[in-house]
Amino acid sequence: MELIKQEVSQERWIPIPEEVREIYRLWRPTPLYRAVRLEKALKTPAKIYYKWEGVSPPGSHKPNTAVAQAYYNMEEGVARMATETGAGQWGSALAFGTCLFGLDCTIYMVRVSYEQKPYRRILMETWGAECIPSPSKRTKFGKVMLKKDPKCPGSLGIAISEAIEDAVTHEDTKYSLGSVLNHVLLHQTVVGLECKKQFEMAGDYPDVMFGCVGGGSNFAGACFPFIGDKLTGEKPDLRVVSCEPKACPTLTKAPYAYDFGDTAKTTPLLKMYTLGHEFIPPPIHAGGLRYHGDAPLLCKLTKEGVMEAVAFHQTEVFKAAITFARTEGIVVAPETAHCVKAVIDEALRCKKTGKKKTIFFANSGHGHFDLGAYDAYLAKKLVDYEYPAKSVKKALAKLPKVKPKIE
Repeated sequence: MELIKQEVSQERWIPIPEEVREIYRLWRPTPLYRAVRLEKALKTPAKIYYKWEGVSPPGSHKPNTAVAQAYYNMEEGVARMATETGAGQWGSALAFGTCLFGLDCTIYMVRVSYEQKPYRRILMETWGAECIPSPSKRTKFGKVMLKKDPKCPGSLGIAISEAIEDAVTHEDTKYSLGSVLNHVLLHQTVVGLECKKQFEMAGDYPDVMFGCVGGGSNFAGACFPFIGDKLTGEKPDLRVVSCEPKACPTLTKAPYAYDFGDTAKTTPLLKMYTLGHEFIPPPIHAGGLRYHGDAPLLCKLTKEGVMEAVAFHQTEVFKAAITFARTEGIVVAPETAHCVKAVIDEALRCKKTGKKKTIFFANSGHGHFDLGAYDAYLAKKLVDYEYPAKSVKKALAKLPKVKPKIE
């Protein structure tokens, strides 16, 4: 109930419970780094900064909300939490959070990622969670999808449907979502609020901000506190750019419409850019960016031109990630590699024009469990998937017919 209250709250500030703050202290505040070595390698006059969320125990930004959600569920006497996960970052974060608060945890992991990233599953199980490849035979909806296609690679929409079905059929279980919803974005703003303080300490402020977007929590968490400055007119020229895969180009190619958040149509309708709740994206390695929609708040800001969006193929983002690893030393997650590509492009434009911009990107997590993808890239076996226009058209035909009274 507390999370529902936060979802619809109009309060400007919501206090973080001390029990949650105590766990945050294991890794927060996270560092804001300046990528001096990358700047030198690119010979750019731009300054490049990144907020490094890979220092958390699960290795990403995700525990910022996982710990909070586990705490509120524990406070209300919930015994078990059920959720979905794409690449496994969210699943491992919730496993971490439930472990610390003594809750059981069941995670439905998109099958293609379950097979690509076995170490994420092992991490979840180490923290005591159960990890199931989705679609599965555990739920009625999973069985339906497997009957349609026994080799179905899965999608976040399908995994969400399975987790919701699990929760509503067990009285002791609550469903948890790791992105998209307002309360999740709220929890993640701890990243951007810290970042603003750190920029003050550095005597600097970004001219342009980048972040990868799947559902939107990492991007929103880092950027929304700065977008507040843009909306109030304090920083009107600030550019904020979301980065996504061309294989699942929600913000760059999808229509803005009401749609379900999951394939089985069990969620409330959300106004967002959507490729259709039945869309199953190609099996790119950035599993966390394979979602058919995006956070309604993020979509609204994009629709109104407050933010912009770009999309890339996976081979070019891995090339950028290799450049970053060989200069800054950090091997980033495939998701994060999308904004690294955008940052490098922006820095090279500054080199060409001579402009001394301050560039920021949200470095959302490490790629230590994604080395299979790096191996495929280095062996020149990584392929780019074209925009699946036919699949999207088919999925969009199933959008719900809605005539809202208020736009």
